[in-house]
This record gives sequence, structure tokens and C-alpha cells, in this order.
Amino acid sequence: MDELTRTRAVAARLLALPECGSTNAELRERATDAEGWPHLSVLLTDTQTSGRGRLDRTWSTPPGTAMAVSVLLRELPADVGDWGWIPLAAGVAMVDAVAAQLPGHEVGLKWPNDVLVDGRKICGILAEVTGSAVIVGTGVNTVMAAAQLPVPTATSFAALGADVDVDRLLTEYLAGLSAAVAQLAETADAEASGLHAAATARCHTLGQDVDVSLPGGGMLTGRAVRLASDGRLVVDDGHGEHEVSAGDVVHVRRVWSADQRRCSRSVGGRRL
Repeated sequence: MDELTRTRAVAARLLALPECGSTNAELRERATDAEGWPHLSVLLTDTQTSGRGRLDRTWSTPPGTAMAVSVLLRELPADVGDWGWIPLAAGVAMVDAVAAQLPGHEVGLKWPNDVLVDGRKICGILAEVTGSAVIVGTGVNTVMAAAQLPVPTATSFAALGADVDVDRLLTEYLAGLSAAVAQLAETADAEASGLHAAATARCHTLGQDVDVSLPGGGMLTGRAVRLASDGRLVVDDGHGEHEVSAGDVVHVRRVWSADQRRCSRSVGGRRL
């Protein structure tokens, strides 16, 4: 990692570790010191050995190939119900930061917490509540070679032939996230703040046929039609609309067979 001069100018505090198990877990421990770790404090590493994702999934990456970044948010909307928008705010900010360095590529958000480039995952997001604060963790594949990618549906700046400016990426991500959360806190309304429209515009899940593995078991299959006022995904299964607050979402495409007159499905993206 370089000096991250621009990132340090945006972050209230920045600690770069040469290696870390989980940046979210490490920041949670340090966040008990409210004065020492104020709003928009950042802890990061390019060698995370026990990264955690949704549903307590764990992983590690080859040393130096991905950037794990955790941001501490203390200045939050008064209504805890609005905190569900924070992962989407992070997604919007990261989509814009990634897209700025990948002209000519299609960059978007897969609901609720993945950033895709040309349909492949380059970044995952995990937001966790800790006391009266929220920690937002992101993992971005930076210089990971194509042969090092964990699954065929993943990608990285290096695999795309791009030289990433990490300092610029983090600066733009933090600025976007900070602004979105501040607006949400000020307006207490995702639509009034512009976050609902921003997330809708960047969400590539909308308009897609999807399979949603629900947390309690079972599968919801249908068309993702919009984001609800609280950020939940609205899926129309042909019998009605269902609001999904959590779940693994798989984008699928359906191809009609003229001979058999039936709908066969081919998976357009595996779970990452």
C-alpha cells in the first residue's frame, strides 16, 4: 500500500495494517474508544486472512491482491429503520468509484451488497451494527490475477487489464459514502435524499429474473421489479409481489425453446 495521502485527507482516522484477520472485527474492537475512533474512521489491509461475508461465510485472499476496507459510521439516521439503506449507500459509492477507473465497462450493483463489472463480482459489502454505530466492510479485488480469482464469476482490476489507483478509489468511495449517509440522516427519507433513485439507477438486479434463497429456507423465483421505500427488493413471482429483506440472489436468464415450448433457465451468475 502507498501513503494513501488523499484517503487520509477524507477519513477522520486511517489505520493501514500489513495483515489482518477481519477488518470489520478489528475495527469493532477498536470502536469501543469513541473519542479515538470517530465517525468515518477507516481500517484497512491488502492482506485479509479471515474475511467474513453474509451468512458468516469466511474466505482469504492471496497476500497483497485485494483491498479490505472497514469504515466506522457514527453519524447515522435517527430512525434505525433507515439503517437498512447503508449497504446500498456503500454500494452506490463503490460502483461510482470503480466505474471512474474502468471506462468502457458496465459497472453496477447486485442487490443487496455486490459490485459487478460486466456481470462479474469485483467487490462485496458487509454492514454490521455495533452498539449505536455501523461498520461497513468492503473487499475489492485489485491486483488479483485471473488465475487467482476464486470463482469464474469473479473479476479484478488486474484481470480486466486495468491499473487501479487505490488512493483515488478509496477517496472517492469514502466521499460518496459519507455524503449519502449524511443526506439520509438529514432528510430521514431515502427518496428525498436521492439515495433511492441513485440505488435504483445503479442496481442491475432490477428487471432481471432472479432466484432468491431465503434465510429461513425456500426459494423465491420471479422478476425483480423495484426497490421498496426501505431498500428491500420487490420480486414479482407471477402471483403477486414479495418484498425481500435478505437472501442470496442469483441473476438468471430464461430462454424459450421453440420446439418444446417451455422455459429453460441458464444461470447467469453463481453465488459468490
